[in-house]
Amino acid sequence: MQDKKEKKTFNVKLFYRRTCLIIYDVISVVFASYMAVFIRYEFHLDMIPEHFLMPINRFLPINILLTLGIFYLFRLYHSLWAFAGETELQNLVVSCVISAIINGVGLQFFKTAGQPVPQSYYFLYMFVLICMIFASRFSYRFLRSQKHKIQNKKNVISVMVVGAGEAGNVIIKEIVNSNFSTMVIKCVIDDDKGKWGKYIQGIKVAGGRDKIIECADVYGIDEIIVAMPAISRPELRKILEICKETNCKLRSLPGMYQLVNGEVNVSKLRDVEVEDLLGREPISVDLDSILGYVQNKTVLVTGGGGSIGSELCRQIASHRPRRLVILDIYENNVYDIQQELKTKYPELKMVVLIASVRNTNRMNRIFEKFQPDIVYHAAAHKHVPLMEDSPNEAVKNNVFGTWKTAQAAAFYGVKKFVLISTDKAVNPTNIMGASKRICEMIIQTFNNHYETEFVAVRFGNVLGSNGSVIPLFRKQIMAGGPVTVTHPDIIRYFMTIPEAVSLVLQAGAYAKGGEIFVLDMGEPVKILDLAENLIRLSGYRVGEDIKIEFTGLRPGEKLYEELLMEEEGLKETANKLIHVGKPIEIDEMQFFAQLKKLKEESKNESRDIRPLIQEIVPTYHYKQEDVV
Repeated sequence: MQDKKEKKTFNVKLFYRRTCLIIYDVISVVFASYMAVFIRYEFHLDMIPEHFLMPINRFLPINILLTLGIFYLFRLYHSLWAFAGETELQNLVVSCVISAIINGVGLQFFKTAGQPVPQSYYFLYMFVLICMIFASRFSYRFLRSQKHKIQNKKNVISVMVVGAGEAGNVIIKEIVNSNFSTMVIKCVIDDDKGKWGKYIQGIKVAGGRDKIIECADVYGIDEIIVAMPAISRPELRKILEICKETNCKLRSLPGMYQLVNGEVNVSKLRDVEVEDLLGREPISVDLDSILGYVQNKTVLVTGGGGSIGSELCRQIASHRPRRLVILDIYENNVYDIQQELKTKYPELKMVVLIASVRNTNRMNRIFEKFQPDIVYHAAAHKHVPLMEDSPNEAVKNNVFGTWKTAQAAAFYGVKKFVLISTDKAVNPTNIMGASKRICEMIIQTFNNHYETEFVAVRFGNVLGSNGSVIPLFRKQIMAGGPVTVTHPDIIRYFMTIPEAVSLVLQAGAYAKGGEIFVLDMGEPVKILDLAENLIRLSGYRVGEDIKIEFTGLRPGEKLYEELLMEEEGLKETANKLIHVGKPIEIDEMQFFAQLKKLKEESKNESRDIRPLIQEIVPTYHYKQEDVV
């Protein structure tokens, strides 16, 4: 019967290495013992007194055995010297010092005729022994480093590192010492003049940011790594604006926390994103105010599998709700967020439901069973051109899906209901924006009749969301172009998904009922600039490697979006990035009658529902075109 315990296999190679090290150490002890006396008498053998050599000769065998034992205890035969660092060096020095002390004590017992060994001998012995042992151990690392440098010269990717600080040093060290690196670092850039002309891991600091373009040309740089995790966003943007003129591929570290947590390495590098060129600091929110109204509450998120809905779920999950209910009609996306949250928050009580907000009975059953305290309504059809072709579907899903969800919320005593709206609801020129404006009107009307606090949060485009231009541009660039832009002058407000959602959560904390919160989206961005930057960040030349084509404005598309209607006014909140629009007076009797007619027309698949929508939303304007 086979022994259950695993048998250790005999490693011939390891045995050979350790045997060689032991033999070398024996030679080192012998050499250090006699070389110390030889140095003491200025390399004149005939001047060395016999009574000095006698105790050294007698104690030498004992000294060898004791020193080998000390080296064994300090793991000088177990360390991987090819990767030796500060700890190994410390162990080496300490073990040699102890050997010298024991040698000094031992020689006192073997001295001849009361003649002691010269005191300088002990220090010389220690010095020679440390040098010998250091040479044997750290030669592994030196030879390995030289081997990699020779190999790296054959690698195909020439790299420039921007940042000669701690993060840059770690990245350079890993690339230089890696067996698998396909990169060779040509130069380092840093604005600190004190570092110019000096070397990091053998790589020269060539100068400041003004040298980036020149060095990229001189050294034939293919890729630039920005290793400056502590730099501010405005300063990072300035550096990236210079870097992208080189047409090199750009990569960077995610952020300062990587450095603090000791997670700086090549695997943490990411491609520089368009978000890095927004040129402003990341938006911060009062997390305590969010925690106060989400913690220990049952929160329902509709459209929880979408880009905004899933980020809402992530941030809500991090604030310890009593239960998180995620609802979506599309199972694939909601499954992904379910698995993500299960892994990250194993203690989270989470319910994932497949349901349509258009199904009255299904929504009522869900609200009755789970009794949510807070609802974030993110479920909607949002793609402008698609909704232009199918306006009845936009009405059914956006308008009456919101109506049914809000009605269930009011009936089952939800405390807060937050509608995710859009800047396209302001003076809309498309069905999607007009339908969302009706949704805003619905929740403001409901707020007048129920105890539930109904509010809406309105913001512009979010970078990387489903249906946004960024994923489209990336696919077009990967395909070799062309990148399509509808109009050279079209502009949009942009914010990252986590930033937008954090502000949505804080707006919900401010909500008293009936408000339309408007998020400050910063400065508008030209879509053409966005396309050009993305092409350059991907390492291509605009117009040469990747061309840009203008396709004309799509149905319902505007050159720019507004965030507020003139009659709404504006009021500030405690967060300067969140504003409140004053509710617009609505003739509720007329509005409900119009909604009833709109429901019938959409249900009957009206050939053109847009005139009726314009009656409800007078600021809606559209072109006369056939729809399906």
